[in-house]
Amino acid sequence: MDIRLKIFELRSYTPLPFLVVMVAYAEPTVTTLIAGFLIALLGEGIRFWGVSICGSETRTTGVVGATNLITDGPFGHVRNPLYVGNILMYLGIAVMSNALVPYLVIAVFVWFVLQYHLIVSREEEHLRTAFGPEYETYLKNVPRFLPRLTRYQGDHAFHREPDFSRGIQSEMRTLQGFAAVVLLVVIRYFVG
Repeated sequence: MDIRLKIFELRSYTPLPFLVVMVAYAEPTVTTLIAGFLIALLGEGIRFWGVSICGSETRTTGVVGATNLITDGPFGHVRNPLYVGNILMYLGIAVMSNALVPYLVIAVFVWFVLQYHLIVSREEEHLRTAFGPEYETYLKNVPRFLPRLTRYQGDHAFHREPDFSRGIQSEMRTLQGFAAVVLLVVIRYFVG
């Protein structure tokens, strides 16, 4: 069994234990609420930009796959903007909660970098097979997780402009979950 596929299948659930700990042990301050919210909001903004380009193609659960090589929008700066956005969101909520400092922030960072490294290594195998030399060129020019400052132009055939209604439709579940966790952490600030 390929552990990378199992982690890929479970990736929507792996944040749950961390989020429970963040809320249960939250000791937020005004400073951590603001700083963490800004970090998480940056992550959600990156995700929203990405799904406005690729839509629900990234919502697969059981099968690694892609119908097109998408290099527009944030995908021209970093190959995995949705995962980068997720890491920033989880780190931001950890900072907001101010729980088990610094251990929770470190655990969140290490776990999700490891998780996404494993998932991406499997996804890259599929993309190499599906898109061949075009993907190899993309790999050489666009970093996996640390964004490049200038956008990769490439000469690929497929282009897609952002569609913010597509982004909202695709991102609705993430936005609802994000809002719920933020609300719980803010409530912990007021009720202790």
